[in-house]
Amino acid sequence: MKKITIQSIVLLSVLLMGSCSFLDKEPVSSFSAQGFYKTVSDAQAGVYGIYNGMQSAFRLNFAYWGEGRADNVGTNHAGDPFALSRNTLTSLITTSNTATSANWTSLYTIISRANYAIKYIPEIFEDENNALRNQLIGQSRALRAIAYFYLVRVWGDVPFTLEPFESAEQDVFFSVTDKDVILDQIVDDLLYASEFCAPSYGGERDRVLVTQGSADGILTQVYMWRKQYAEAVITAQRVIDNPLYTLVSIGNWNNMFSTGLSNESVFEVGYNEIQTNGMRNLFAQGNDAQYFPSEKFRESFEEGDLRKPKIWNNTQTTPRMIWKFFGEGFSDESPDPSQNNIILVRLADVMLLKAEAHARLSQYSEALPLLNTIRKRAGLDALTEATAEEKFGDVVSAIMHERSIELCFEGHRWFDLVRTDKAIAVMEPINGLDEPGNIVWPIHEDALNRNPNLDQNEFYRTKD
Repeated sequence: MKKITIQSIVLLSVLLMGSCSFLDKEPVSSFSAQGFYKTVSDAQAGVYGIYNGMQSAFRLNFAYWGEGRADNVGTNHAGDPFALSRNTLTSLITTSNTATSANWTSLYTIISRANYAIKYIPEIFEDENNALRNQLIGQSRALRAIAYFYLVRVWGDVPFTLEPFESAEQDVFFSVTDKDVILDQIVDDLLYASEFCAPSYGGERDRVLVTQGSADGILTQVYMWRKQYAEAVITAQRVIDNPLYTLVSIGNWNNMFSTGLSNESVFEVGYNEIQTNGMRNLFAQGNDAQYFPSEKFRESFEEGDLRKPKIWNNTQTTPRMIWKFFGEGFSDESPDPSQNNIILVRLADVMLLKAEAHARLSQYSEALPLLNTIRKRAGLDALTEATAEEKFGDVVSAIMHERSIELCFEGHRWFDLVRTDKAIAVMEPINGLDEPGNIVWPIHEDALNRNPNLDQNEFYRTKD
């Protein structure tokens, strides 16, 4: 039976007219998908439910997964922040605690909703070439790909299915699948989205729905994770050439995050007064935020970097507030949830990935202009190959340093350390990380108890 709120019915009518924000009403929070997909409105509601799953999954975890174990943040908080920063992840995995980052349920909720949509949306449309049909399937496949991409980056080999659960007779107890097999499917899903999603949906929806450009941006991240640099150059160039995306000025740099929906944004998880996130609690709750900029990070800035006063409270000797997401001079002791969107992909990220791909292919004449475009916006001098080597050791290291500064606290740093094989070298002096098996997270006890075919990730089997 359908379970859909009155507010969502109103939302569907608005969406069909294409005249309002996609995320301005209460979403479909849950429904029995079997028998749900009957009309085009049902299809749109089903896809909306996947975006709702994204809102839940990333409200805190974008920071825990992407920053919490890396070197740019410090913390005095217990729970996830303390365990991640100290590399004591076994404290996160029991059912008796409220751990967020070790629990993958929210990502599998996204995948489950996407699998229903991908299976049943084709039954609504007689014409397999119908543009709306393929856009909705493309969005569903891209969102599924994002969820699986986080799963393999955080946990490694994980349970994998492309089918919805519709019968008690189905096998629901999956063992893990090799992460490279899952990554192959992630690429297939994103290639489909890159081909069939709309180039533009109009207005703010171009930032909070999956477009061709956002599929290309995520594909670039995936190719860089797999060290497929030639492929990353191609997809990144499509984003750079896309007229939807331009760099904002340094004067509007904070506005990308505080206001959202800027021309630099490629894909954001949208929030509002109903669907909120923990951004303020993570970074800006007076002197009690979960994270503050580490001393190592603060000392890594070059002289004259215009971003520095925009990132944290420079009036404090030991800063405890990150301004980046709320604006320079932000001051608020409120613990209230935040309505800021979370940016998963933006143009500067893609440009620096493309620069890195070129540099790893020894194509420095292509890499340096991209790097220098970002540096010049920040008020820094352009680098040559010689000056990059003098200041940072080589061009790749210069690019990685720029990613650390430009993309700080946005959920990229830990994944950058892992994919470039730098996690142990960087983090061992900080928290003792010294074994490759420790790079992935442990599987939460709740998942192990529910699934008899799962084993704990090997490093943690003797660490209980």
